[in-house]
Amino acid sequence: MLVLLGFAMIAVFMVLIMTKKLTPVLALIIVPTVFGLFAGAGLGIGPMVMDSMKSMTSTAALLMFAIIYFGLMIDVGLFDPLVRFILRKLGNDPAKVVLGTAILAAAVSLDGDGSTTFILTTAAMLPVYLRLKMSPVVLTCVAGLANGTMNILPWGGPTARAASALKLDVNDVFVPMVPSLIAGLIVVLVFSWLLGLQERNRLRAVAPEIWGVPDTAAAFDGDSAGGSAAGGTGIRRGRKGPGVSPLSPEGSSVAVLERADALVDDRDSAMADTALDPNRKTLRPKLFWFNLGLTVAVMVTLVANVIPLPFVFMVGSAIALLVNFPKVKDQSAQLIAHAPSIVAVVSMVMAASVLTGVLNGTGMVKAMSEWLVQIIPSDMGPLMAVITGVLSIPMTFFMSNDAFYFGVLPVLSETAAHYGVSAADMARASITGQPFHLQSPLVPAILLLVSLAKVDLGDHHKKVLWRTAVISLVMLGVGVLTGAIGIG
Repeated sequence: MLVLLGFAMIAVFMVLIMTKKLTPVLALIIVPTVFGLFAGAGLGIGPMVMDSMKSMTSTAALLMFAIIYFGLMIDVGLFDPLVRFILRKLGNDPAKVVLGTAILAAAVSLDGDGSTTFILTTAAMLPVYLRLKMSPVVLTCVAGLANGTMNILPWGGPTARAASALKLDVNDVFVPMVPSLIAGLIVVLVFSWLLGLQERNRLRAVAPEIWGVPDTAAAFDGDSAGGSAAGGTGIRRGRKGPGVSPLSPEGSSVAVLERADALVDDRDSAMADTALDPNRKTLRPKLFWFNLGLTVAVMVTLVANVIPLPFVFMVGSAIALLVNFPKVKDQSAQLIAHAPSIVAVVSMVMAASVLTGVLNGTGMVKAMSEWLVQIIPSDMGPLMAVITGVLSIPMTFFMSNDAFYFGVLPVLSETAAHYGVSAADMARASITGQPFHLQSPLVPAILLLVSLAKVDLGDHHKKVLWRTAVISLVMLGVGVLTGAIGIG
């Protein structure tokens, strides 16, 4: 009964948010409450949720003050030069922008912290997406793909958990999986390029007067364009090619290039009424170096992990507010300005504690994992590592990494040992589901990402889930082919 209720609860939750019948916050509260009562929790459901909520408070504080801090830094103009630099390097080609997003997210993911990755990636790239009229859902999708794939790094958490649970050296688990990691990143880049091409085509369709010459893909090239309809010769940006009349028709390559380049070159008009409006009252150009130094100090402290992360952002936000906005009324105005983003993400974190509390408190998680172990046919025993890799995709989505690696994996590994499958093989297979896991609403970092980008979680899931499933399966397949994940 608990198994059926557990799987049904997850299914109903996903359907409701992906079809937009309920907001994620409401779904996280209502669906587990109803199913918890059916599971016989009764009045005990309250303590279950409160116990879970206690573990969420530090995360909520971290996300709240991180939003305040980086919101302030955007308001005062810290990231304006970075955005201009990115635009100069990537040009105005949506495909290049999306690919650049994936590379940036993967590089920042080297620090092993998803929240930091999403904060920096969103701060740098979201203004670019909005300015070029690109979909922020593409940004969250690509950032989620890159960070999820990089999450198998030894210092990222899951690999260390798998090694600890099975009493293995973490390097013995990770090093053989390097080819799988590389393969996963290649798939991420391929998906990113294809998403970028889709955005390029979408923009042509919705704004052909700016983007659209069907036979001129080079109109998106920030450096040069292909031959024009009039003369058939190459054209550099801002120049008329040989044989091209100054009176080129509106639909020509030259006209399209001029209109598209305006998105990059006419900065003041393109940025007007956006978060990067060059005339916004909150700009503090004289404090640029102070804000940069403060941000570097915050990032170094985060990576060093010598002070609790929520306190780091609390102090950083207080200093940033005090120096950039000395007047009390301006400080209050800044806090109010970022209140919608804070409410969105903190409420979702708190609501997620209802789902985790019911899953753990009613015993659904334990029952579901035991059932999955029991239904595996004995003749499939030698394939236990592969089966574990496949199971890790959905199971780490609806339960925490701690629950999976310390509760489920040891049981699966003990079963696999009877068929000659080593613990190391099981540990390596178990981490291949991490790209999918990182998209779970139980992961605070992904809630921060969609909140910062102002993207609906259901829209994010519709675009990202099947792609992360493909990446996980590719990593699992490469692990089998290279012998990192053995078959008994």
